[in-house]
Amino acid sequence: MEFESTSLRNVWLIKPKIFKDDRGHFLESFRREIFKEQGVEYNFVQDNISSSVKGAIRGLHYQKNPQSQSKLVMAVYGEILDVAVDMRKDSPTFGEHFSAILNDENRNMLLVPSGFAHGFSVLSEKATVLYKCDQYYHKASERGVLWNDPALQIDWEVENPILSEKDKDLPLLRDVNPDDFF
Repeated sequence: MEFESTSLRNVWLIKPKIFKDDRGHFLESFRREIFKEQGVEYNFVQDNISSSVKGAIRGLHYQKNPQSQSKLVMAVYGEILDVAVDMRKDSPTFGEHFSAILNDENRNMLLVPSGFAHGFSVLSEKATVLYKCDQYYHKASERGVLWNDPALQIDWEVENPILSEKDKDLPLLRDVNPDDFF
């Protein structure tokens, strides 16, 4: 696996080694010792799978402390634009984002640590996304930022987004309760 640093400290683009032959391909999506060698240690406790149609946007979501989640995200089918937004109030990159194309060809993964909001848009006809979390889902701690907040300047690469009612009503970054930052 290749760990590529991004413009946001502690957000990693991970490129697994893919072994291809006439049968198809094989890869390791997670191996604790390899992550540990990179200084990236998480105790993942929950796996989630979402299936979405083209144009869907999920996010931007996070959980406030102490239930804040780190996520390892992979598109197992289709293609997504995966996005992490820095929510660490004392960070020099607060409010900035990093995005990467994850798909079933490149098999890249994005490691989104605690302190970041996360979301993705679906670029293919359908996409199935698998993500590991190091904390359990905790409804009372769930927070978010509006996907199209002009301050974030995220190009989701989607013309007519499909959103949940919950995601349509998330606040702008400037309106987030300061106690919900990291």
